Formats: sequence, structure tokens, C-alpha cells
Amino acid sequence: MTNLEKGKAWVYKDDVDTDVIIPARYLNTSDENELAKHCMEDIDESFASNVKKGDFIVAGDNFGCGSSREHAPISIKACGVKAVIAKSFARIFYRNSINIGLVIIENDKLSDECSKGDELELDTENGIIKNLTTGKEYACPPFSPEIQELIDVGGLVNYTKKKLGV
Repeated sequence: MTNLEKGKAWVYKDDVDTDVIIPARYLNTSDENELAKHCMEDIDESFASNVKKGDFIVAGDNFGCGSSREHAPISIKACGVKAVIAKSFARIFYRNSINIGLVIIENDKLSDECSKGDELELDTENGIIKNLTTGKEYACPPFSPEIQELIDVGGLVNYTKKKLGV
């Protein structure tokens, strides 16, 4: 990831589960582009057709709860979302996201002070989230160098291939 990323916020509440991130009726495919077409469909019909590359999902507590399907973070990443910023994440969703190279950031204040469409700037190197619309700044913990490398190469599969020289 480059040092600074800018995009619009898509804001959701607490307990966004994997069934609304990617509904079960679309789990018969692993095609990322097809999954992207239906991302967030059951919670926000406008999301998949209007999200832009580099946008952010901002949410409350327990984002990604529900089943352990990898399709959920894959669909988010395939839509072009740069990062998901939430108060907290379901543990398996968090790990699945890191494993596929989707940036996941915990922040306990942003979702309460952010509106849909706000322009955000994320600086993972310095651990800063800026809401350029409101002028507020928020701290975010930086990733360990190992996790950052895993994200930078696009996930666990690419990371493993790199380490094995494949």
C-alpha cells in the first residue's frame, strides 16, 4: 500500500454479518468479479454499482460476524475497497481479510463521527486516518512488518509463493 490512500466512506452500523456482505445465494461461485457485483447487496443495494476503487467501508462493532466464508472479504476487495475501518471485527473475518490482502483497521471513534460520502485519507505508515470532510484525525495502529508485507503482496497465497520463490 502506498503511504496515503484517499476515498469516500460507505458507513454501516454494528453487526454487519457475512450474509449481508455477500448473500449465500451467490456462494456458488468463487469468481471475484461476480462476487463484487453482489457485495453488500442485502444491506445497501447501491453499494456494488456505486463504490469506486479506493473507497472505504466504515462500520461499528463486530463487522464480519456470522459464517467464516472467505467470499465476504474477497467480494469487498474485488469491489476496489481500499480498507475496512470498524470499531471491531469478528475474529475469523479479520484473519480472512488479512489472508487475502484486504486492509482491516480497528478504530473506535470514526464510525460515530463519519457520514456516507465523507472523504477519508488513510496513512498506514504513520497510523493516521483523516476525515478530510470534517477535518478530524484518528489514530490507527500500524501493522507489523510481516502483516504489512503480506498485505502488500496481495495476501497469503502470494506471500507464500514469494517466500518459496515460485
